[in-house]
Amino acid sequence: MKDKIEAARQELIETLDAFAPEIERVEETGRVIIECLRKGGKILSAGNGGSAADALHLAEEFSGRYKGDRPSLAGLCLSVDATVLTCIANDYGFEAVFSRQIEGLGRPGDVFVGFTTSGNSANLLRAFEVCRARGVTSILVSGGSGGKARALVDHAVLVPSRVTARIQEVHTFILHQWLEMVEAEDWTAPLP
Repeated sequence: MKDKIEAARQELIETLDAFAPEIERVEETGRVIIECLRKGGKILSAGNGGSAADALHLAEEFSGRYKGDRPSLAGLCLSVDATVLTCIANDYGFEAVFSRQIEGLGRPGDVFVGFTTSGNSANLLRAFEVCRARGVTSILVSGGSGGKARALVDHAVLVPSRVTARIQEVHTFILHQWLEMVEAEDWTAPLP
């Protein structure tokens, strides 16, 4: 087992090294998130399975805190309310579980962050389409080429890997860097 763990560690190091050119995109999208929050907007997030956990991690850190004390910021994960998910899935199909929520909650100037290792999840593709129609800025956090979602979003941060575990590990790095950027800001002035 020790050899397998070491192989995974090496693979993660190689993935992080290959990810270095995307650091500029991490900073750029972090600025998009900060600008949204500064203007009183909200950050919506979603994903499926492990990516839902990443989406929830991001949202809870905005509402709560990451490291330091600051005002609560508007972060909402669309993957977590079982009653909403099952209602929408039952009435409209699972492909609509995120897009339907964006229709009700998303406003121009808000940001939607979709986590997907493949970039091909039907419910996220629909969510990104609704974002475009509603004026909600979209950020894709994915792996490989970003799949079909890449063509539907305003911004993309892509992990150069096809290994789900490595992609998700780097997704955590990405969202932590955004949180570092947010908490480096001065939030003492009241938000709109």
